[in-house]
Amino acid sequence: MEAIQLLFFVLIIIPSAILHEYAHGWTADRLGDPTPRLMGRLTINPLPHLDLWGTVLLPFGLFFLTNGSFMFAYAKPVPFNPLALRWRRWGPAAVGVAGPLANLIVAFVLGMLVRQLPVSAFASFLSIVVYANIILAVFNLIPLPPLDGSRVLFALLPNRWYGLQVWLERYSLALLLVVVFFLFDWLTPLVSDLFRLATGRWAP
Repeated sequence: MEAIQLLFFVLIIIPSAILHEYAHGWTADRLGDPTPRLMGRLTINPLPHLDLWGTVLLPFGLFFLTNGSFMFAYAKPVPFNPLALRWRRWGPAAVGVAGPLANLIVAFVLGMLVRQLPVSAFASFLSIVVYANIILAVFNLIPLPPLDGSRVLFALLPNRWYGLQVWLERYSLALLLVVVFFLFDWLTPLVSDLFRLATGRWAP
């Protein structure tokens, strides 16, 4: 990516992370938990979703520290009560999947538009939006707490494996750091394949 593309990427990934959290709240509300609505999180107004570290400092810090090789941001997590959800076992998994799914929907809808456009600055901008949303979706589906993929994993695990859930939650920070600094390159082919599937073009 060129410098201007990287800057666009930083500015795009922030609202994409906010959309991600809104989708969590909307799904929890639809499944019977009013907590996100009562906490003022069912809104597209970015202010209630902003997290100083995750939404502002982290993406800009990664922009300069990695020269754009790894970009990520997150908004303030949406609170919800798993016990209030209509589906006790699968409800948390549904709430977890909603965020990455929202990002993938944005990516593929805009990807279809990119397919219809000639090579241009506008098409390049939309491609960066697609790429940012795919990265958010893929990264958040890693099955480690507090990422969304962990909610799916915990719903799938039989009760006798509860000890594994406790272990993953205890060492989640260390495990995430290992993934970010040593294993994230393994996900790059998946990100690139999804981007090419969405846009018909090579990743930026």
